[in-house]
Amino acid sequence: MRVKICGITQIEQGQAIVKLGADSIGFICVTQSPRYITPDRLRAIADALPKATIKVGVFANHDLREICSVLHQAHLSAIQLHGAESPEFCRQLRQEIAPEIELIKALRIKSAESLAQTSAYLDCVDTLLLDAYHPQMLGGTGHTINWQDLAQFKPAIPWLLAGGLTPNNIGEALSRLQPNGIDLSSGVERSPGDKHLGQVAQLFAAINGN
Repeated sequence: MRVKICGITQIEQGQAIVKLGADSIGFICVTQSPRYITPDRLRAIADALPKATIKVGVFANHDLREICSVLHQAHLSAIQLHGAESPEFCRQLRQEIAPEIELIKALRIKSAESLAQTSAYLDCVDTLLLDAYHPQMLGGTGHTINWQDLAQFKPAIPWLLAGGLTPNNIGEALSRLQPNGIDLSSGVERSPGDKHLGQVAQLFAAINGN
C-alpha cells in the first residue's frame, strides 16, 4: 500500500513522516495554497529525505515551462497535476520530462458520473489520484468522496485515494475500496502545512491493523 503525505513544509517533519512509513512526500507548488513552499525550500526538504522517497511536486494549471523549471530545480521524482489539465497537456508534459519521472493526474470526483473523465487519462499518465470535489478549493479540503461511487472503480493504471482521509476512517475506506495507495494532507495536520506526527503514527497503526 503506497502512502503519500502531502503538503510538507518542514524538513524535520518530512524526515519523521518517512521514518514512520510514508514512501511518497508531496510538496505544494501552487502559490495560492496555504501549504505553498518555494522551489528553493522544496529542494532543501527533498534533498534531506532518503533517496528512495518519491518527491512529488503538486501543480495546478501551471504552464509547461514553469513545471519543468521547478522539477529540475527542486529535484522532484514525480509531478502531480491537480488542476484542469487536459489529456493533451499531459501528453505534452510527458514528452518534456524524463521517462522515469512519474506523472500523476488528480481528478476531483463530484459524483459517480465524474469517474467517466478518468478514461481519457489512462494512456497519458502513470497514476490517477481521486480527490473530493470542492467548488473553491483544489485539495486539502477535509471532505471525503462518496466511497460508494468508487466501489467498482478498477482502472488499468494505479490509483490513489484522497479526500478527507484520517487515521479514524482509513480502516473503513480500505475495507470498502482497493486503491493502490492513499494520499493525506489535512487529515494529519494541526494547521495547513504543520503535520501532527502522532496522527501520522496512528494512520500507519490503522493501516497495519494495530
